[in-house]
Amino acid sequence: MLQATDLTKRYGDHLALNSLNLKVEPGEIFCLLGGNGAGKTTTINLFLNFIQPTSGQVSVNGIDVVAQPLEAKRHIAYIPETVMLYGSLSGIENLEYFTTLALGQKRPRAELLDLLVQAGLAPDAAPRRVAGYSKGMRQKVGIAIAMAKNTKALLLDEPTSGLDPQAANEFARLLEQMKARGVAILMTTHDLFLAKQTGTRVGIMQRGVLAATFDTDTVGHAELERIYLDLSYGKKAA
Repeated sequence: MLQATDLTKRYGDHLALNSLNLKVEPGEIFCLLGGNGAGKTTTINLFLNFIQPTSGQVSVNGIDVVAQPLEAKRHIAYIPETVMLYGSLSGIENLEYFTTLALGQKRPRAELLDLLVQAGLAPDAAPRRVAGYSKGMRQKVGIAIAMAKNTKALLLDEPTSGLDPQAANEFARLLEQMKARGVAILMTTHDLFLAKQTGTRVGIMQRGVLAATFDTDTVGHAELERIYLDLSYGKKAA
């Protein structure tokens, strides 16, 4: 479970995040929408303990991220806009390296290959160097790492930015698999279609405030687009 309680972040006079209260339960995909500077990435970075909150509390699986950062990170996997892997290593070698680093022990190679296939990577791509991978292929290795860690929470920051429609749809299916595993997923995105298609709930951020939240099965795409544009940019959809 991911939880923020009165979470606030200031940079001098700039209020980047203002008293955020948010809970993402196991098996839920919460999509954060909002324009640039709305506070989406700040929220992700606070959960990851990349930055410290000015006030409030942030926890992962009941563990205070600030008080116990290493313990909290054991329960988290993170997929940024561009997954950073070692280009000189193959997909399976990257998975083996990062999994061993996270778990402190090696998993059998056959298990890791199976995880890559489950993540949608073609079997013949696993032994190839990552330097020749597309962005979508890199994202699949990132999902395989999350599955290998048996992570409780998954944080994603604009994961489908730059992906073609087919790759974006494949990634959405992978998120559904993680959801079915009981993973709590928090994702920032500008993709309204992805949020509606994949999310359990959607939140719209505006100037550091979570201005509105919706269950995706109670709001249509056109209505979500109208509310998003109105809150984020002060204009209506046509």
